[in-house]
Amino acid sequence: MLARGWLAVVLIAATPLCCEVNTNAAGQTEGSETPEDSLMLTPPPVSGQAYPVAGTAETRSNYLRGGLTFSSAYSDSVQSTTTGYPVSDVSYSFWPTIALDQTTTRLHLVLTSSSGFTFYQGMSALNEADQNVGLDVKYRLSPHVTVSFRDSFRRSSNLFNQPDLESLTSVSGAPQALTVAVIPPTADMLSNIGNGGISYQFGPTSMVGASGTFTNLHYPNPAQVPGLYDSSSTGGSAFYSHRLSKRHYIGVQYQYQRYVMFPTGEQDVTQTHTIFVFYTAYLKPTLSLSLSGGPQHSDATQPPLPTSRAWSPAAAASLGWQGRHTSFATSYSRMVSSGGGLLGSFHTTSARATARWQFARTWSAGLAAGYFLYENVTPLSLISTPGGHTVSGTVSVQHQLGEHLSIEAGYTRLYQSYSGIAVIFTAPNTNREFVSISYRFTRLLGR
Repeated sequence: MLARGWLAVVLIAATPLCCEVNTNAAGQTEGSETPEDSLMLTPPPVSGQAYPVAGTAETRSNYLRGGLTFSSAYSDSVQSTTTGYPVSDVSYSFWPTIALDQTTTRLHLVLTSSSGFTFYQGMSALNEADQNVGLDVKYRLSPHVTVSFRDSFRRSSNLFNQPDLESLTSVSGAPQALTVAVIPPTADMLSNIGNGGISYQFGPTSMVGASGTFTNLHYPNPAQVPGLYDSSSTGGSAFYSHRLSKRHYIGVQYQYQRYVMFPTGEQDVTQTHTIFVFYTAYLKPTLSLSLSGGPQHSDATQPPLPTSRAWSPAAAASLGWQGRHTSFATSYSRMVSSGGGLLGSFHTTSARATARWQFARTWSAGLAAGYFLYENVTPLSLISTPGGHTVSGTVSVQHQLGEHLSIEAGYTRLYQSYSGIAVIFTAPNTNREFVSISYRFTRLLGR
């Protein structure tokens, strides 16, 4: 299944980008800001890039970084039981990491890898090997044509056991690919998100782009996740963007998505066609506001039932701001999609927010929050998940102990409300406190 996803990304393209590789505070590629015939920005509704979580003073490029992170966490829910009470435990994790960021006049390459091990103090049967790999490549074919490729792979049995929790709730200006809806206490899980794309600025104020993406969610041991199922999605889009002035953009985008769920012996398929009209205002060089909306047509097929077809409105909004020592981003979207492990098609409402504040030279604080509501498109179907909602939030404080050493402490709260999902019946919610210490070295690369 993963091999098919890689092939799809090579054959189709996604994440349209601008013709430059430098990134501004809104997570967009940026050209010259003076003449009207300069290179255009790619507005957040069609760029697909995440807003940055660090202030401009913390932003770095052209480096090779490595290190080791040790973390310990206490969770009041690491496993469901038949007694009706969740099991709590303490875990210890080791994360060797390596990251490469290299920028040239035509190429921007970012490669990250964190692979480690987690051991549980009381329940050794839950011990796990974790892996996180990310690749982001942007290449400028000509002054006005850029291609890109991006892939993120994660293997873990605990979604919140990550070296970088902020990545779980990263905020994008476009409706984001969802791979996980219900978060089990512990369950082996493989997830992959890949995309690639091309954009072309064919006039002083006009740009077009084509895109494609795929996601994959796989549970190697279905017995660990009763009520949840493997899923995948593929899709493509095309857009036209017009610059009204230096700070104002409008445009239109067409999106196609195909979501597939894999219950035993069957395939449930949802297909959507959406036309978005979008508007972006760059209120300041480091502050942008985007709005988009339009009609969406969905086809939901659940054998042996007939296909259910419907029209509904789709909408999205986002705001991103990046100061020297502070950053903030938030987004909202509502559209028909799959449930990321749930069975059926859903009107999905999502809201995300991230913030980071460096309040002293060696101290910083972070916040990441998410809200997701799933309402079944075919509520009369007896073979679909009724739906539900998830609320999650993480707060953390980080202190730099020296040039290479830092310490971080934080708290995560997860609240889930779903009926008929056996894997979280006795343990739907989680409280998790964690502390980590990291040693990192950085080597600057020449331009």
